[in-house]
Amino acid sequence: MRVKLLFILFTLACLIQAQEFKKTATAGFVFLQLPVTAKSAGTGETSVSFSDLNSSSIFSNPAGMGFSELTHSFSASYSPWFADIKHLAASYSYNTNFGVFGVGVTAVDFGTMKRTKRIAGQSVYEVLGDFSASALAVSFGYSRMLTDRFSFGLAVKYVREGIDSYTAENVVLDGGVLYYTGLGSLRIGAALQNFGTEAKYINDPFKMPSVLKLGLAAEVLGDMKSEYRITAITEALHPNDGDERINAGFELAWKNLIFVRGGYKFFTDEESYSFGFGINPGLQIPMQIDFAFADYGRLGNIMRFSLNLGYN
Repeated sequence: MRVKLLFILFTLACLIQAQEFKKTATAGFVFLQLPVTAKSAGTGETSVSFSDLNSSSIFSNPAGMGFSELTHSFSASYSPWFADIKHLAASYSYNTNFGVFGVGVTAVDFGTMKRTKRIAGQSVYEVLGDFSASALAVSFGYSRMLTDRFSFGLAVKYVREGIDSYTAENVVLDGGVLYYTGLGSLRIGAALQNFGTEAKYINDPFKMPSVLKLGLAAEVLGDMKSEYRITAITEALHPNDGDERINAGFELAWKNLIFVRGGYKFFTDEESYSFGFGINPGLQIPMQIDFAFADYGRLGNIMRFSLNLGYN
């Protein structure tokens, strides 16, 4: 009951504060806010309370790695973003008697652009060549189950952005917890991401895009071992550079071989619905392929693909 009350109060506070102050575009390294896995994107970016993401938990809530039953876990994701931008990510985790150790890498390729110089006395520009822009984040995480219901996780993340010969870099922290309440299959996830000091681009300082996430997930039909299962998920976000938001989604699974997902993001300017599916071929080596489609309104649509592998 206390947990439910806290979640309701947090949600109400988010809605109230969203009307008071516009914080949009007040932080840098915004590529850190992009969804990474197709499962997360397909369920409306509701991933903080997932306990079955294995190594890719390092991107949403490091505590999720603690529930991994795989000795080795690997994931890779790819998304062709807007304006020919490419978003790539990969992760690996190793499960030991002392906890789960993981590493995650996210890269964004903004492509190349023409370098120009205005010709004196004319209204035309001379093309001098090309320049490129990119972003990179490398995370090192650790997670451990303290009981069969509770785990915590921490990750140190090095972030860097560059355009032409100019760069900015910093080190930020991610941390989270994941708890099975004992009320049916209800679990609660909470994570603080991208927490750190200000960085500087040339001579201009800017803050990190930190965000507090609180999520709930539960099976409303069946359980993780049932032939048919429906999981409902909701998540509230409190970013420091934008209005508060609420995301909701679901996952329908058949024999843990075929997955159908859907989600919706509330209180956003352009983002709205998303859907996706996943296939687990049932091979000797655990493998799952996921796909997601997300609608961004006037900006267009985004597709995302993920591959997950495991080994015991």
